[in-house]
Amino acid sequence: MATETTTTSARAWAPDIRYVPAAEAVPDALVLLTSTVAGEVEGDAPSVRVPYVDDAAATIVAEGDSIPEANPDLAEAVVYTGKVAQLIRLSREQFNQDDAETMLAASVARAVTKKGNQAYVAQAAPTAPAVNPPAGLLNIAGIVNGGAIAGDLDILVDAFATIETNGGTPSHIIAAPDAWARLSKFKTGTDRNDNLLGAGTAAAPKFLLNVPVLTTAALPSGNLMVLDQAAIVTAVGDVQVAVSEHFYFGSDSIALRCTWRFGQNVVKPNRIAKLTVTNPA
Repeated sequence: MATETTTTSARAWAPDIRYVPAAEAVPDALVLLTSTVAGEVEGDAPSVRVPYVDDAAATIVAEGDSIPEANPDLAEAVVYTGKVAQLIRLSREQFNQDDAETMLAASVARAVTKKGNQAYVAQAAPTAPAVNPPAGLLNIAGIVNGGAIAGDLDILVDAFATIETNGGTPSHIIAAPDAWARLSKFKTGTDRNDNLLGAGTAAAPKFLLNVPVLTTAALPSGNLMVLDQAAIVTAVGDVQVAVSEHFYFGSDSIALRCTWRFGQNVVKPNRIAKLTVTNPA
């Protein structure tokens, strides 16, 4: 009976490239947790065009009077993408060690998630006419500058009110780790030791005003953002992992490559707020 090998079997049984859904490969990526995924593209030139309506005002009319015509703005948000990539070179012997592939896969997932989060929230806006990589949320024109939270949550409450006044619904808060730490140190009053968020011997649940808080090192120190998930549209592709024995053939080494393409834009910038948290004295 013939022995089935990678050289005699169909290529699907020994793929050079493996496609993994982003939700499986990088489940903790902020773009998946806090945005509305609208599509998927391949390449720097294509884009996802997301239609939306800027509502026109309704009116009250008397019985029998003519109803004035409304003119809602049929607008669109264009989502361009950028590619996060990593290339690793390993000797064949190292690659074939027990558990090496599993540990490398976990390492690549962490690296791609970390860089993807940085691009999602803090990537600098491209200089026209360039459109790639797209601006991170902090650098999108028109988002609300909520100011500095110091000592209490009044400024955060105001930011929530501003977003709601603009027609949004805050769905997530993302915070730099030290921003959450500063909030956790706010006291209930002068000369009090109990914390405003209830943090003590047990860590406080990461919620503010009934909205979940995600801490991420991708945000600059002391920064915090309030997001309306419906206002953020994204294009997210599969994570692609490729292994080649030929790229470093002369040194008997293995090339491991990982790529992930995604991008973001904001339909209603005034439904996102950026704030800072002042360190308690």
